[in-house]
Amino acid sequence: MKNGTTSRRCACRNPTTGKPYGAACPKASNTRHGLWYAIQELVPRQDGTRRRFRRGGFETATAAKTELSKVAALMAIPDEDDPAGQLAISDLLEACAAAKEPLPDYDETLRRFKTGQALNSKITVGEWLDTWLAGRKRLRVTGYKRYECDVRVHLKPHLGNIRLDKLRVHHLNTMFDSINERNIEIQEQNAQRKAVQAELKATPNKGAENRARRGWFRAQLDAMPPFRRITSLNTQPHIKATLRAALNVAIAQQVMSPFNPAEHVELLPGTKPKALIWTDERIARWQAAGVKPSPVMVWTPEQTGKFLDFVAGDRLYPLWRLISFRGTRRGESCGARWEDLSAAERSLAIATQLVQDGWEIHEGAPKTDSGIRLIALDDETFDVLQAHKLRQEREREQWGEGWKDTGRIFTQEDGSLLHPGKVSDLFERLVTAAGLPPIRLHDLRHVAATLMLAAGVDIKVVSETLGHSDTRITRDIYQAVLDGLARDAAEKVVQLVPRSRPHLSAVPNKQTPEPSRTLPRMQPPKRPSAEEEEHTA
Repeated sequence: MKNGTTSRRCACRNPTTGKPYGAACPKASNTRHGLWYAIQELVPRQDGTRRRFRRGGFETATAAKTELSKVAALMAIPDEDDPAGQLAISDLLEACAAAKEPLPDYDETLRRFKTGQALNSKITVGEWLDTWLAGRKRLRVTGYKRYECDVRVHLKPHLGNIRLDKLRVHHLNTMFDSINERNIEIQEQNAQRKAVQAELKATPNKGAENRARRGWFRAQLDAMPPFRRITSLNTQPHIKATLRAALNVAIAQQVMSPFNPAEHVELLPGTKPKALIWTDERIARWQAAGVKPSPVMVWTPEQTGKFLDFVAGDRLYPLWRLISFRGTRRGESCGARWEDLSAAERSLAIATQLVQDGWEIHEGAPKTDSGIRLIALDDETFDVLQAHKLRQEREREQWGEGWKDTGRIFTQEDGSLLHPGKVSDLFERLVTAAGLPPIRLHDLRHVAATLMLAAGVDIKVVSETLGHSDTRITRDIYQAVLDGLARDAAEKVVQLVPRSRPHLSAVPNKQTPEPSRTLPRMQPPKRPSAEEEEHTA
Protein backbone atom coordinates (compact mmCIF):
# COMPACT_ATOMS: atom_id res chain seq x y z
CA MET A 1 0.00 0.00 0.00
CA LYS A 2 1.39 3.36 -1.02
CA ASN A 3 1.72 6.06 1.60
CA GLY A 4 -0.73 8.90 1.38
CA THR A 5 0.17 12.55 1.05
CA THR A 6 -1.04 15.87 2.38
CA SER A 7 -0.93 19.14 0.49
CA ARG A 8 -2.15 22.67 0.80
CA ARG A 9 -4.20 24.29 -1.87
CA CYS A 10 -5.72 27.70 -2.43
CA ALA A 11 -9.46 27.75 -2.92
CA CYS A 12 -9.72 31.39 -3.98
CA ARG A 13 -11.46 32.21 -7.28
CA ASN A 14 -11.12 35.06 -9.72
CA PRO A 15 -14.21 37.24 -9.18
CA THR A 16 -14.28 38.15 -12.85
CA THR A 17 -13.99 34.70 -14.42
CA GLY A 18 -15.11 32.59 -11.50
CA LYS A 19 -12.18 30.22 -12.07
CA PRO A 20 -9.72 29.18 -9.32
CA TYR A 21 -6.58 31.30 -9.07
CA GLY A 22 -4.35 28.33 -8.44
CA ALA A 23 -0.68 29.29 -8.23
CA ALA A 24 -1.53 32.82 -9.40
CA CYS A 25 -3.45 33.63 -6.22
CA PRO A 26 -2.49 37.10 -4.90
CA LYS A 27 -2.19 35.57 -1.41
CA ALA A 28 0.15 32.76 -2.49
CA SER A 29 3.09 34.43 -0.78
CA ASN A 30 1.39 33.95 2.58
CA THR A 31 2.63 30.63 4.00
CA ARG A 32 -0.55 30.17 6.01
CA HIS A 33 -2.93 30.78 3.11
CA GLY A 34 -5.02 27.85 1.78
CA LEU A 35 -6.62 24.63 3.09
CA TRP A 36 -4.99 21.25 3.59
CA TYR A 37 -5.96 18.07 1.73
CA ALA A 38 -5.40 14.39 2.47
CA ILE A 39 -4.87 12.11 -0.53
CA GLN A 40 -4.55 8.32 -0.46
CA GLU A 41 -4.17 5.99 -3.43
CA LEU A 42 -6.73 3.14 -3.30
CA VAL A 43 -6.74 -0.34 -4.80
CA PRO A 44 -7.77 -0.11 -8.49
CA ARG A 45 -11.36 -0.94 -9.36
CA GLN A 46 -12.30 -4.31 -10.77
CA ASP A 47 -11.99 -2.90 -14.29
CA GLY A 48 -8.43 -1.78 -13.51
CA THR A 49 -9.06 1.97 -13.41
CA ARG A 50 -7.23 3.98 -10.80
CA ARG A 51 -8.93 5.76 -7.93
CA ARG A 52 -7.99 7.61 -4.80
CA PHE A 53 -9.46 8.93 -1.59
CA ARG A 54 -9.29 12.72 -1.48
CA ARG A 55 -10.67 14.93 1.25
CA GLY A 56 -9.92 18.60 1.92
CA GLY A 57 -11.00 21.58 3.95
CA PHE A 58 -8.61 21.04 6.87
CA GLU A 59 -7.29 24.16 8.55
CA THR A 60 -3.97 22.57 9.57
CA ALA A 61 -1.58 19.96 8.28
CA THR A 62 -2.04 18.02 11.53
CA ALA A 63 -5.76 17.61 10.92
CA ALA A 64 -5.12 16.39 7.37
CA LYS A 65 -2.53 13.88 8.60
CA THR A 66 -4.94 12.62 11.27
CA GLU A 67 -7.56 11.93 8.60
CA LEU A 68 -4.93 10.23 6.47
CA SER A 69 -3.88 7.98 9.36
CA LYS A 70 -7.51 6.87 9.80
CA VAL A 71 -7.67 5.98 6.10
CA ALA A 72 -4.41 4.03 6.39
CA ALA A 73 -5.74 2.12 9.42
CA LEU A 74 -8.86 1.08 7.54
CA MET A 75 -6.83 -0.02 4.52
CA ALA A 76 -4.64 -2.13 6.79
CA ILE A 77 -7.55 -4.25 8.00
CA PRO A 78 -7.28 -6.85 5.19
CA ASP A 79 -4.14 -8.97 4.92
CA GLU A 80 -1.75 -8.26 2.07
CA ASP A 81 -2.69 -11.56 0.43
CA ASP A 82 -6.43 -10.76 0.55
CA PRO A 83 -7.18 -8.84 -2.67
CA ALA A 84 -10.94 -9.26 -2.24
CA GLY A 85 -10.77 -7.69 1.22
CA GLN A 86 -8.58 -4.84 -0.01
CA LEU A 87 -11.03 -4.20 -2.84
CA ALA A 88 -13.95 -4.12 -0.39
CA ILE A 89 -12.20 -1.59 1.87
CA SER A 90 -11.31 0.59 -1.11
CA ASP A 91 -14.92 0.47 -2.32
CA LEU A 92 -16.00 1.59 1.16
CA LEU A 93 -13.55 4.54 1.19
CA GLU A 94 -14.45 5.58 -2.34
CA ALA A 95 -18.18 5.62 -1.53
CA CYS A 96 -17.49 7.52 1.68
CA ALA A 97 -15.51 10.21 -0.18
CA ALA A 98 -18.11 10.50 -2.94
CA ALA A 99 -20.96 10.96 -0.42
CA LYS A 100 -18.84 13.33 1.69
CA GLU A 101 -19.64 11.26 4.76
CA PRO A 102 -17.41 10.84 7.83
CA LEU A 103 -15.03 7.90 7.80
CA PRO A 104 -16.61 4.72 9.18
CA ASP A 105 -15.75 3.64 12.70
CA TYR A 106 -12.64 1.45 12.73
CA ASP A 107 -13.86 -1.05 15.34
CA GLU A 108 -17.26 -1.47 13.67
CA THR A 109 -15.64 -1.88 10.24
CA LEU A 110 -13.19 -4.44 11.64
CA ARG A 111 -16.08 -6.41 13.22
CA ARG A 112 -18.08 -6.38 10.01
CA PHE A 113 -15.04 -7.41 7.96
CA LYS A 114 -14.20 -10.36 10.22
CA THR A 115 -17.81 -11.59 10.27
CA GLY A 116 -18.24 -11.30 6.51
CA GLN A 117 -20.94 -8.63 6.61
CA ALA A 118 -21.46 -5.82 4.12
CA LEU A 119 -19.08 -3.04 5.09
CA ASN A 120 -21.22 -0.22 3.78
CA SER A 121 -24.55 -1.58 5.00
CA LYS A 122 -27.13 1.19 5.29
CA ILE A 123 -30.16 -0.98 5.97
CA THR A 124 -32.92 0.91 7.75
CA VAL A 125 -35.04 -0.28 10.64
CA GLY A 126 -38.04 -0.55 8.33
CA GLU A 127 -36.14 -2.69 5.81
CA TRP A 128 -34.91 -4.99 8.55
CA LEU A 129 -38.38 -5.34 10.07
CA ASP A 130 -39.71 -6.45 6.66
CA THR A 131 -36.89 -9.00 6.41
CA TRP A 132 -37.54 -10.21 9.94
CA LEU A 133 -41.30 -10.53 9.39
CA ALA A 134 -40.71 -12.60 6.24
CA GLY A 135 -38.97 -15.18 8.42
CA ARG A 136 -41.85 -15.35 10.92
CA LYS A 137 -44.37 -16.94 8.54
CA ARG A 138 -44.02 -20.23 10.38
CA LEU A 139 -45.67 -18.76 13.47
CA ARG A 140 -49.34 -19.18 14.30
CA VAL A 141 -51.53 -16.87 12.26
CA THR A 142 -52.65 -14.88 15.30
CA GLY A 143 -49.06 -14.44 16.49
CA TYR A 144 -47.86 -13.33 13.06
CA LYS A 145 -50.79 -10.92 12.71
CA ARG A 146 -49.89 -9.33 16.04
CA TYR A 147 -46.26 -8.86 15.00
CA GLU A 148 -47.32 -7.48 11.62
CA CYS A 149 -49.70 -5.02 13.26
CA ASP A 150 -47.02 -3.73 15.63
CA VAL A 151 -44.60 -3.26 12.72
CA ARG A 152 -47.11 -1.64 10.36
CA VAL A 153 -48.94 0.63 12.79
CA HIS A 154 -46.18 1.69 15.19
CA LEU A 155 -42.60 0.65 14.47
CA LYS A 156 -42.22 1.52 10.78
CA PRO A 157 -44.01 4.90 10.94
CA HIS A 158 -41.84 6.05 13.86
CA LEU A 159 -38.52 4.24 13.30
CA GLY A 160 -38.60 2.96 9.72
CA ASN A 161 -36.30 5.60 8.18
CA ILE A 162 -33.59 5.33 10.84
CA ARG A 163 -30.49 3.34 9.92
CA LEU A 164 -30.41 0.10 11.86
CA ASP A 165 -26.88 0.65 13.12
CA LYS A 166 -27.83 4.17 14.25
CA LEU A 167 -30.89 3.15 16.30
CA ARG A 168 -30.59 4.37 19.88
CA VAL A 169 -32.67 4.32 23.05
CA HIS A 170 -33.75 7.93 22.66
CA HIS A 171 -35.40 7.06 19.32
CA LEU A 172 -37.60 4.54 21.13
CA ASN A 173 -38.38 6.96 23.94
CA THR A 174 -39.50 9.49 21.35
CA MET A 175 -41.74 6.89 19.70
CA PHE A 176 -43.55 5.95 22.91
CA ASP A 177 -43.88 9.62 23.90
CA SER A 178 -45.53 10.27 20.53
CA ILE A 179 -47.87 7.32 21.04
CA ASN A 180 -48.96 8.63 24.45
CA GLU A 181 -49.49 12.14 23.07
CA ARG A 182 -51.54 10.64 20.26
CA ASN A 183 -53.62 8.76 22.83
CA ILE A 184 -54.55 12.04 24.51
CA GLU A 185 -55.57 13.51 21.17
CA ILE A 186 -57.69 10.46 20.31
CA GLN A 187 -59.42 10.52 23.70
CA GLU A 188 -60.27 14.21 23.30
CA GLN A 189 -61.65 13.65 19.79
CA ASN A 190 -63.67 10.64 20.95
CA ALA A 191 -65.14 12.71 23.79
CA GLN A 192 -66.08 15.50 21.38
CA ARG A 193 -67.78 13.07 19.02
CA LYS A 194 -69.63 11.42 21.88
CA ALA A 195 -70.88 14.81 23.08
CA VAL A 196 -72.18 15.74 19.62
CA GLN A 197 -73.88 12.35 19.29
CA ALA A 198 -75.59 12.90 22.64
CA GLU A 199 -76.84 16.31 21.50
CA LEU A 200 -78.12 14.79 18.25
CA LYS A 201 -79.92 12.04 20.12
CA ALA A 202 -81.49 14.52 22.55
CA THR A 203 -82.81 16.78 19.77
CA PRO A 204 -86.32 15.73 18.62
CA ASN A 205 -87.01 15.29 14.93
CA LYS A 206 -90.01 17.59 14.92
CA GLY A 207 -90.15 21.17 13.73
CA ALA A 208 -88.05 22.98 11.17
CA GLU A 209 -85.73 24.42 13.79
CA ASN A 210 -85.02 21.02 15.34
CA ARG A 211 -84.46 19.43 11.95
CA ALA A 212 -82.00 22.17 11.03
CA ARG A 213 -80.26 21.65 14.35
CA ARG A 214 -80.03 17.90 13.77
CA GLY A 215 -78.62 18.56 10.28
CA TRP A 216 -75.95 20.78 11.82
CA PHE A 217 -75.04 18.05 14.31
CA ARG A 218 -74.76 15.48 11.50
CA ALA A 219 -72.50 17.83 9.54
CA GLN A 220 -70.32 18.17 12.64
CA LEU A 221 -70.10 14.38 12.99
CA ASP A 222 -69.16 13.99 9.31
CA ALA A 223 -66.31 16.47 9.78
CA MET A 224 -65.01 14.71 12.90
CA PRO A 225 -62.70 11.67 12.83
CA PRO A 226 -64.41 8.37 13.70
CA PHE A 227 -64.14 6.73 17.08
CA ARG A 228 -60.70 5.19 17.47
CA ARG A 229 -58.99 2.96 19.98
CA ILE A 230 -55.95 4.19 21.84
CA THR A 231 -52.68 2.31 22.18
CA SER A 232 -53.00 1.55 25.87
CA LEU A 233 -50.17 1.21 28.37
CA ASN A 234 -50.87 -2.53 28.41
CA THR A 235 -50.31 -2.74 24.63
CA GLN A 236 -47.05 -0.80 24.55
CA PRO A 237 -44.96 -3.58 26.19
CA HIS A 238 -45.94 -5.86 23.30
CA ILE A 239 -44.72 -3.25 20.79
CA LYS A 240 -41.46 -3.10 22.69
CA ALA A 241 -41.23 -6.91 22.77
CA THR A 242 -41.77 -7.10 19.00
CA LEU A 243 -38.92 -4.68 18.33
CA ARG A 244 -36.70 -6.44 20.86
CA ALA A 245 -37.28 -9.78 19.15
CA ALA A 246 -36.49 -8.32 15.71
CA LEU A 247 -33.30 -6.65 16.95
CA ASN A 248 -32.17 -9.82 18.73
CA VAL A 249 -32.27 -11.63 15.39
CA ALA A 250 -30.27 -8.80 13.82
CA ILE A 251 -27.70 -9.14 16.60
CA ALA A 252 -27.55 -12.92 16.20
CA GLN A 253 -26.96 -12.51 12.47
CA GLN A 254 -24.36 -9.81 13.23
CA VAL A 255 -26.23 -7.23 11.18
CA MET A 256 -25.91 -4.73 14.03
CA SER A 257 -23.85 -4.26 17.16
CA PRO A 258 -24.62 -6.41 20.23
CA PHE A 259 -26.40 -3.50 21.93
CA ASN A 260 -30.20 -3.85 21.78
CA PRO A 261 -31.87 -0.47 22.44
CA ALA A 262 -35.24 -2.12 23.12
CA GLU A 263 -33.77 -3.79 26.21
CA HIS A 264 -33.21 -0.44 27.87
CA VAL A 265 -36.50 1.40 27.27
CA GLU A 266 -38.58 2.16 30.36
CA LEU A 267 -42.32 2.36 29.75
CA LEU A 268 -45.05 3.87 31.84
CA PRO A 269 -46.58 1.17 34.07
CA GLY A 270 -49.88 -0.26 32.91
CA THR A 271 -52.56 -1.98 34.94
CA LYS A 272 -54.13 -5.21 33.81
CA PRO A 273 -57.88 -5.45 34.42
CA LYS A 274 -58.81 -7.58 37.41
CA ALA A 275 -61.68 -10.03 37.47
CA LEU A 276 -64.52 -8.57 39.56
CA ILE A 277 -67.65 -10.37 40.69
CA TRP A 278 -71.10 -9.03 39.81
CA THR A 279 -72.31 -8.12 43.31
CA ASP A 280 -75.69 -6.48 43.92
CA GLU A 281 -74.02 -3.09 44.41
CA ARG A 282 -72.14 -3.35 41.12
CA ILE A 283 -75.26 -4.45 39.28
CA ALA A 284 -77.15 -1.44 40.62
CA ARG A 285 -74.34 0.88 39.59
CA TRP A 286 -74.20 -0.67 36.11
CA GLN A 287 -77.96 -0.35 35.67
CA ALA A 288 -77.82 3.33 36.71
CA ALA A 289 -74.72 4.45 34.77
CA GLY A 290 -74.50 1.80 32.04
CA VAL A 291 -70.78 1.29 32.70
CA LYS A 292 -69.19 -2.02 33.67
CA PRO A 293 -66.97 -1.80 36.77
CA SER A 294 -64.21 -3.70 34.97
CA PRO A 295 -63.64 -5.09 31.48
CA VAL A 296 -63.42 -8.52 33.12
CA MET A 297 -66.56 -9.36 35.08
CA VAL A 298 -67.49 -12.67 36.67
CA TRP A 299 -70.84 -14.11 37.68
CA THR A 300 -71.58 -15.41 41.13
CA PRO A 301 -72.42 -19.14 41.50
CA GLU A 302 -76.11 -18.18 41.69
CA GLN A 303 -75.92 -16.15 38.48
CA THR A 304 -74.03 -18.96 36.75
CA GLY A 305 -76.70 -21.42 37.82
CA LYS A 306 -79.42 -19.13 36.51
CA PHE A 307 -77.70 -18.95 33.13
CA LEU A 308 -77.20 -22.72 32.88
CA ASP A 309 -80.85 -23.29 33.83
CA PHE A 310 -81.92 -20.81 31.16
CA VAL A 311 -79.87 -22.49 28.40
CA ALA A 312 -80.59 -26.06 29.52
CA GLY A 313 -82.67 -26.62 26.40
CA ASP A 314 -80.22 -24.94 24.03
CA ARG A 315 -78.53 -27.15 21.46
CA LEU A 316 -75.09 -25.97 22.64
CA TYR A 317 -75.81 -26.42 26.35
CA PRO A 318 -72.90 -28.91 26.71
CA LEU A 319 -70.52 -26.27 25.36
CA TRP A 320 -71.76 -23.61 27.80
CA ARG A 321 -71.46 -26.10 30.64
CA LEU A 322 -67.94 -27.18 29.63
CA ILE A 323 -66.66 -23.59 29.59
CA SER A 324 -68.50 -22.70 32.82
CA PHE A 325 -67.02 -25.55 34.85
CA ARG A 326 -63.75 -26.42 33.12
CA GLY A 327 -62.68 -23.04 31.75
CA THR A 328 -61.80 -24.04 28.19
CA ARG A 329 -61.05 -21.22 25.75
CA ARG A 330 -63.52 -20.42 22.98
CA GLY A 331 -61.32 -21.83 20.20
CA GLU A 332 -60.48 -24.91 22.27
CA SER A 333 -64.17 -25.62 22.88
CA CYS A 334 -65.12 -25.20 19.23
CA GLY A 335 -62.19 -27.37 18.16
CA ALA A 336 -62.73 -30.21 20.66
CA ARG A 337 -62.85 -33.63 18.95
CA TRP A 338 -64.65 -36.83 19.92
CA GLU A 339 -61.36 -38.73 19.64
CA ASP A 340 -59.98 -36.56 22.48
CA LEU A 341 -62.80 -37.56 24.86
CA SER A 342 -61.84 -40.54 27.04
CA ALA A 343 -64.70 -42.56 28.52
CA ALA A 344 -62.34 -44.64 30.67
CA GLU A 345 -60.62 -41.65 32.29
CA ARG A 346 -63.60 -39.29 32.11
CA SER A 347 -61.34 -36.62 30.63
CA LEU A 348 -61.00 -34.36 27.60
CA ALA A 349 -57.64 -33.74 25.93
CA ILE A 350 -57.12 -30.22 24.61
CA ALA A 351 -54.88 -30.75 21.59
CA THR A 352 -56.24 -28.38 18.95
CA GLN A 353 -58.34 -25.25 18.54
CA LEU A 354 -60.17 -23.25 15.90
CA VAL A 355 -58.44 -19.92 15.29
CA GLN A 356 -60.34 -16.95 13.91
CA ASP A 357 -58.34 -14.86 11.41
CA GLY A 358 -60.51 -11.94 10.42
CA TRP A 359 -63.71 -13.84 9.73
CA GLU A 360 -62.01 -16.93 8.36
CA ILE A 361 -61.28 -19.86 10.66
CA HIS A 362 -58.67 -22.56 10.54
CA GLU A 363 -57.37 -25.26 12.82
CA GLY A 364 -54.27 -24.61 14.90
CA ALA A 365 -52.44 -25.67 18.02
CA PRO A 366 -53.51 -24.31 21.43
CA LYS A 367 -52.44 -20.82 22.38
CA THR A 368 -49.33 -21.93 24.30
CA ASP A 369 -47.47 -25.17 24.98
CA SER A 370 -49.14 -25.31 28.40
CA GLY A 371 -52.48 -25.09 26.57
CA ILE A 372 -52.00 -28.72 25.47
CA ARG A 373 -53.45 -30.43 28.54
CA LEU A 374 -55.81 -33.07 29.91
CA ILE A 375 -59.00 -31.84 31.61
CA ALA A 376 -60.82 -34.01 34.11
CA LEU A 377 -64.62 -34.10 33.74
CA ASP A 378 -67.23 -34.58 36.44
CA ASP A 379 -69.75 -37.35 35.95
CA GLU A 380 -72.65 -35.04 35.12
CA THR A 381 -70.69 -33.15 32.46
CA PHE A 382 -69.55 -36.44 30.93
CA ASP A 383 -73.14 -37.73 30.83
CA VAL A 384 -74.27 -34.46 29.19
CA LEU A 385 -71.61 -34.94 26.50
CA GLN A 386 -72.74 -38.51 25.88
CA ALA A 387 -76.35 -37.35 25.48
CA HIS A 388 -75.09 -34.66 23.10
CA LYS A 389 -73.34 -37.37 21.08
CA LEU A 390 -76.62 -39.26 20.67
CA ARG A 391 -78.31 -36.06 19.53
CA GLN A 392 -75.54 -35.48 17.02
CA GLU A 393 -76.05 -39.00 15.66
CA ARG A 394 -79.72 -38.23 15.08
CA GLU A 395 -78.75 -35.04 13.24
CA ARG A 396 -76.36 -37.07 11.10
CA GLU A 397 -79.21 -39.38 10.08
CA GLN A 398 -81.47 -36.44 9.27
CA TRP A 399 -78.90 -34.73 7.06
CA GLY A 400 -77.87 -37.93 5.30
CA GLU A 401 -75.38 -37.22 2.50
CA GLY A 402 -75.40 -33.51 3.40
CA TRP A 403 -73.71 -34.25 6.74
CA LYS A 404 -70.15 -32.92 7.08
CA ASP A 405 -68.05 -35.26 9.16
CA THR A 406 -65.59 -32.98 10.97
CA GLY A 407 -65.16 -35.19 14.03
CA ARG A 408 -65.91 -32.25 16.33
CA ILE A 409 -67.91 -32.48 19.52
CA PHE A 410 -69.66 -29.17 18.92
CA THR A 411 -70.81 -28.45 15.39
CA GLN A 412 -73.56 -26.80 13.45
CA GLU A 413 -76.67 -28.80 12.61
CA ASP A 414 -75.08 -30.18 9.43
CA GLY A 415 -71.86 -31.20 11.20
CA SER A 416 -69.79 -28.29 9.89
CA LEU A 417 -67.42 -26.35 12.11
CA LEU A 418 -68.74 -23.87 14.63
CA HIS A 419 -67.56 -20.34 13.92
CA PRO A 420 -66.04 -18.93 17.16
CA GLY A 421 -67.32 -15.44 16.35
CA LYS A 422 -70.90 -16.68 15.92
CA VAL A 423 -70.63 -18.57 19.21
CA SER A 424 -69.69 -15.32 20.99
CA ASP A 425 -72.62 -13.49 19.38
CA LEU A 426 -75.02 -16.25 20.43
CA PHE A 427 -73.71 -16.16 23.99
CA GLU A 428 -74.30 -12.41 24.27
CA ARG A 429 -77.90 -12.82 23.05
CA LEU A 430 -78.53 -15.60 25.57
CA VAL A 431 -77.12 -13.52 28.43
CA THR A 432 -79.40 -10.62 27.53
CA ALA A 433 -82.43 -12.91 27.22
CA ALA A 434 -81.66 -14.44 30.62
CA GLY A 435 -81.72 -10.99 32.25
CA LEU A 436 -78.20 -11.34 33.66
CA PRO A 437 -75.47 -8.68 33.94
CA PRO A 438 -73.23 -8.77 30.87
CA ILE A 439 -70.05 -10.78 30.61
CA ARG A 440 -68.04 -11.88 27.58
CA LEU A 441 -67.81 -15.50 26.54
CA HIS A 442 -64.16 -15.45 27.63
CA ASP A 443 -65.36 -14.28 31.05
CA LEU A 444 -67.22 -17.58 31.38
CA ARG A 445 -63.75 -19.09 31.56
CA HIS A 446 -63.05 -16.74 34.47
CA VAL A 447 -66.25 -17.97 36.07
CA ALA A 448 -64.84 -21.51 36.00
CA ALA A 449 -61.65 -20.33 37.66
CA THR A 450 -63.61 -18.46 40.34
CA LEU A 451 -65.75 -21.50 41.08
CA MET A 452 -62.69 -23.72 41.41
CA LEU A 453 -60.92 -21.28 43.70
CA ALA A 454 -64.03 -20.77 45.83
CA ALA A 455 -64.36 -24.55 46.11
CA GLY A 456 -60.87 -24.71 47.62
CA VAL A 457 -59.10 -26.25 44.62
CA ASP A 458 -55.33 -25.74 44.80
CA ILE A 459 -54.24 -22.83 42.62
CA LYS A 460 -51.70 -25.01 40.79
CA VAL A 461 -54.51 -27.37 39.74
CA VAL A 462 -56.60 -24.39 38.67
CA SER A 463 -53.68 -23.01 36.64
CA GLU A 464 -53.10 -26.34 34.89
CA THR A 465 -56.82 -26.77 34.15
CA LEU A 466 -56.98 -23.33 32.56
CA GLY A 467 -53.78 -23.93 30.59
CA HIS A 468 -51.79 -21.10 32.17
CA SER A 469 -48.03 -21.39 31.83
CA ASP A 470 -47.44 -20.16 35.39
CA THR A 471 -49.49 -19.88 38.58
CA ARG A 472 -48.45 -16.22 38.77
CA ILE A 473 -50.71 -15.55 35.80
CA THR A 474 -53.63 -17.14 37.64
CA ARG A 475 -52.90 -15.17 40.81
CA ASP A 476 -52.61 -11.91 38.89
CA ILE A 477 -55.93 -12.31 37.05
CA TYR A 478 -57.98 -13.59 39.98
CA GLN A 479 -56.42 -11.53 42.77
CA ALA A 480 -59.82 -10.18 43.86
CA VAL A 481 -61.13 -13.73 44.30
CA LEU A 482 -57.99 -14.77 46.13
CA ASP A 483 -58.35 -11.79 48.48
CA GLY A 484 -61.83 -12.98 49.36
CA LEU A 485 -60.53 -16.48 50.03
CA ALA A 486 -57.79 -15.01 52.22
CA ARG A 487 -60.43 -13.25 54.34
CA ASP A 488 -62.38 -16.50 54.67
CA ALA A 489 -59.17 -18.24 55.72
CA ALA A 490 -58.53 -15.55 58.34
CA GLU A 491 -62.01 -16.12 59.80
CA LYS A 492 -61.47 -19.88 59.89
CA VAL A 493 -58.15 -19.47 61.71
CA VAL A 494 -59.79 -17.37 64.44
CA GLN A 495 -62.58 -19.92 64.82
CA LEU A 496 -60.04 -22.65 65.58
CA VAL A 497 -59.14 -21.02 68.92
CA PRO A 498 -61.76 -21.67 71.65
CA ARG A 499 -62.67 -18.69 73.85
CA SER A 500 -64.25 -18.75 77.33
CA ARG A 501 -65.94 -15.38 76.94
CA PRO A 502 -67.96 -14.09 73.98
CA HIS A 503 -66.61 -11.71 71.37
CA LEU A 504 -66.70 -8.06 72.40
CA SER A 505 -69.16 -7.23 69.65
CA ALA A 506 -71.56 -9.82 71.09
CA VAL A 507 -71.93 -7.90 74.42
CA PRO A 508 -74.25 -5.00 73.53
CA ASN A 509 -75.12 -2.12 75.89
CA LYS A 510 -72.67 -3.29 78.51
CA GLN A 511 -69.46 -1.80 79.70
CA THR A 512 -66.49 -3.28 77.93
CA PRO A 513 -64.85 -5.75 80.33
CA GLU A 514 -61.54 -4.50 81.65
CA PRO A 515 -58.73 -6.77 80.45
CA SER A 516 -56.26 -8.03 83.01
CA ARG A 517 -53.07 -6.01 83.16
CA THR A 518 -49.60 -6.84 84.30
CA LEU A 519 -48.58 -3.18 84.39
CA PRO A 520 -50.24 -0.48 86.49
CA ARG A 521 -52.72 1.59 84.58
CA MET A 522 -51.42 4.98 83.57
CA GLN A 523 -53.34 7.94 85.01
CA PRO A 524 -53.69 11.33 83.33
CA PRO A 525 -51.66 14.10 85.00
CA LYS A 526 -53.49 15.79 87.90
CA ARG A 527 -54.23 19.46 87.34
CA PRO A 528 -52.75 21.63 90.19
CA SER A 529 -55.11 23.61 92.39
CA ALA A 530 -55.25 27.40 92.42
CA GLU A 531 -53.25 27.53 95.69
CA GLU A 532 -50.53 25.26 94.21
CA GLU A 533 -50.33 27.41 91.09
CA GLU A 534 -50.01 30.56 93.20
CA HIS A 535 -47.33 28.96 95.37
CA THR A 536 -45.43 27.84 92.27
CA ALA A 537 -45.59 31.30 90.81
